[in-house]
Amino acid sequence: MLPVLGDSLQLLFSVEAILTLLLGTMLGIVLGALPGIGSTVAVAIILPFTLGMSQAPAVLLLLAVYAGSVYGGSISAILINTPGTPQSAATTFDGYPMALRGEAGRALGWATVSSVVGGLVSVVLLIVAAPQLAALALNFGPIETFGLLLLGLTCIVAVSSGDMIKGLIAGVLGLFLATVGGDPITGAARFTFGDFRLIAGFDLLAIVIGVFALSEVLLRVSQKLSTTPEFVSFRGIVLPKLGEWKGRIKGLCKSVALGCGIGILPGTGAATAAFVSYAEARRSSPRSAEFGKGEPDGIIASEAANNAVTGGALVPTMALGIPGDAVTAVMLATLTLHGVTPGVRLMQDNPTLIGAIFGGLFIINLLLLPLGMIASALAAPLLRMREAFMLTAITLLCFVGVYFVRGNPFDLWVMVAAGILGFILRRQGYPMAPLVIGMVLGPTLEMSLRQGLIITNGSFGAFFASPIAGTLIVISTLTLFWPLISFARNWLAQRKAA
Repeated sequence: MLPVLGDSLQLLFSVEAILTLLLGTMLGIVLGALPGIGSTVAVAIILPFTLGMSQAPAVLLLLAVYAGSVYGGSISAILINTPGTPQSAATTFDGYPMALRGEAGRALGWATVSSVVGGLVSVVLLIVAAPQLAALALNFGPIETFGLLLLGLTCIVAVSSGDMIKGLIAGVLGLFLATVGGDPITGAARFTFGDFRLIAGFDLLAIVIGVFALSEVLLRVSQKLSTTPEFVSFRGIVLPKLGEWKGRIKGLCKSVALGCGIGILPGTGAATAAFVSYAEARRSSPRSAEFGKGEPDGIIASEAANNAVTGGALVPTMALGIPGDAVTAVMLATLTLHGVTPGVRLMQDNPTLIGAIFGGLFIINLLLLPLGMIASALAAPLLRMREAFMLTAITLLCFVGVYFVRGNPFDLWVMVAAGILGFILRRQGYPMAPLVIGMVLGPTLEMSLRQGLIITNGSFGAFFASPIAGTLIVISTLTLFWPLISFARNWLAQRKAA
């Protein structure tokens, strides 16, 4: 990557890229602060407006919105006791009590510095780990790629929110949607039912916007809309003094390490990291008795860990094409829509862009400090906005955004249908991330499978002649059936005990 460092820096420090980083980070913080939107919806509603941009600024804008929204959730968590994103739920435990006693600015100061440190360390991890992981997989042929993508699909189990069957059904639905349109090898129409508008398949953008953003609006409307929340006094962020960090650095380092480690594991996500880190801090902090009453150690643990996940979760997403959680599943889709294919050849095919992404993520996390102070002042009045107005604005953005990309009214129908389908499925407890994972990985999985079958003269058993592919397929199978195996072991153990 060093040979293209100059080109990456030139790309990163163009006027367009710098403005993009500033705007995206600010926008991400504000959207993340609005309760109910969250990182996934924030990225989804911004996505269509980036498709007319050149590749690097577009990807940087989406990454800035992603990282900014994770931090932004802490603003509403502290000011109104309602986390803007699930990742900031643990921040309410000590952030809001501090705000109630008139220290909202100090609470946000602890959250801001912890978020910046967590985000910066996670970017270093991404820069070090992702190229090594990608280099390991660089020599993969179609058979090994099929095994790797099959392993990627098993992360559906991890992001299925505890209901594997429903997650698998959603994943299969995504795989089916990916097959609609022309056959990638023969060109024959599949599942188009004579409708020429389906010959190119379903628009991925319309599906993503529908199942995440529009279905979220429908869900919120179906529930009782909240009134304006109670608001505490807030006069700006107050950063903690250097001496106040005495005795808290060890906890900060531990929370960052937990966030980075958990972020790399598929299906865990920033919310899990924040709660695990908070629990560990409460156990080990010398001020554990003050947790829940407005103790800064609790805010540090939550915010350092959830921001440390941002870089860690991008390691498997970018290097192997395996998303770490629902947000990175949407990021996987956005990279694909921008002509960047995450996976084994990403680093080799796009070294200049990857260098710009690494540098951009570092700058984005640095920008959280000054822009967090500005954006928190801007977002605070928005928290008084009635939820009905906010949902109306999101709906308009969905329609304008999807139509803006291709000017095709059919995409709007697809988005509405996906939104209604997403609403029905989410009401029944079906997760949407597996659907998007299936739709994104489906075409590449099918192509590698069919190429592999051509190489082996139609023998799937020959796939196991490759040690890498065989190992990956076995691991995928064990991952998929592990809950059943675990159930059988427990059942046998209980019978023996009886």
